[in-house]
Amino acid sequence: MTLTEFLILLIIAAICGAVGQSLAGFSLGGCFVSIVVGFIGAYIGPWIAGKLGLPEIFAITVGGKTFPVIWAVIGSAVLTLVIGLIRRAVWGPDRL
Repeated sequence: MTLTEFLILLIIAAICGAVGQSLAGFSLGGCFVSIVVGFIGAYIGPWIAGKLGLPEIFAITVGGKTFPVIWAVIGSAVLTLVIGLIRRAVWGPDRL
């Protein structure tokens, strides 16, 4: 994988993470956090799809690596929602 392909994957992950955070209605942080949330969502989303027996809807292949865009967005939204609910339970709604 070249540097250009890696940067493309980072951009795709950032977009998926940002969209997932927007769908959840809670922001965990800036651009770097969106990239991390996008990559973690790319693992959580296909796992959820596999457990439910759902097909891969839209995936982008960059440098031999497949990035499941739709499932990454869904996984990012689920991750953001869970972290947001945990934060709210621990620190209360006034401290967010």
